[in-house]
Amino acid sequence: MPERFVAACVQMRSGRDPAANRDAAVAGVREAAAAGARFVQTPEMTSLVERSRERLFEVVTDEDRDITLAALRQTARETGAMVQIGSIAVRAGDKIANRAYLIGADGAIVAAYDKMHLFDVDLPSGERWRESATYTGGACAVLAATPLGRIGLTICYDIRFPALYRALAESGAEILTAPACFTRQTGEAHWHVLQRARAIETGAFVISAAQGGRHADGRETYGHSLIVDPWGRVLADAGGAEPGVILAEIDLATVADARARIPALQHGRPITVERVGAPPSS
Repeated sequence: MPERFVAACVQMRSGRDPAANRDAAVAGVREAAAAGARFVQTPEMTSLVERSRERLFEVVTDEDRDITLAALRQTARETGAMVQIGSIAVRAGDKIANRAYLIGADGAIVAAYDKMHLFDVDLPSGERWRESATYTGGACAVLAATPLGRIGLTICYDIRFPALYRALAESGAEILTAPACFTRQTGEAHWHVLQRARAIETGAFVISAAQGGRHADGRETYGHSLIVDPWGRVLADAGGAEPGVILAEIDLATVADARARIPALQHGRPITVERVGAPPSS
């Protein structure tokens, strides 16, 4: 197993046209591979950013007919790079799955993961999100053993649930991924600290390609695709919301080093909460 390789994030501004989004993703992956990347990740909702439930159901297909998945499988074969599609929307019964795909250098699908935690929130800006009305949540975490290391798959809002990342790390993950379509408001407040915290807590790399800028459906996303090392150091940051590619060297030896210096994964204990005192009177 190689201990060093170059990883890349393709930052995008996906819109309502799946074909245009597919072409942008393919171009980004090719650019990254040409720069030496052996692992290339695209953002959450690579193929379509659309807040209208009705239009989603008009456009979204099952994975066997998805043009982005097919194109990026072919791109992986042609470039020899492992490609992670941060996620695409695919049909799942009467709802839609927000599904990540890990594609091997031969174009085969190595793993797939459905986003577990769904973003239902009312923001102070007036934005209102109800992912659970459209999407079905995943049932389990996914850890993939690959020639580049053991990779744990997560998506966007998952980053706020540290137990998921600890479980993946305790199961052997050396690289954790959290591709996203983070809103600008929450991204400005929390994006960097959440990414670095998950890396520090687990002693793992965190790789997170992001959507950025004003999208055709009206939403605004934060960008700042990140690659963070197991000590919490930011190795690469897209630096804003513009589409582009970032790269960083991944040295898996630093995972063992970080975990040896702070062996927190070995020191976890079951937690029982003892409730004391009386509740406040109404």
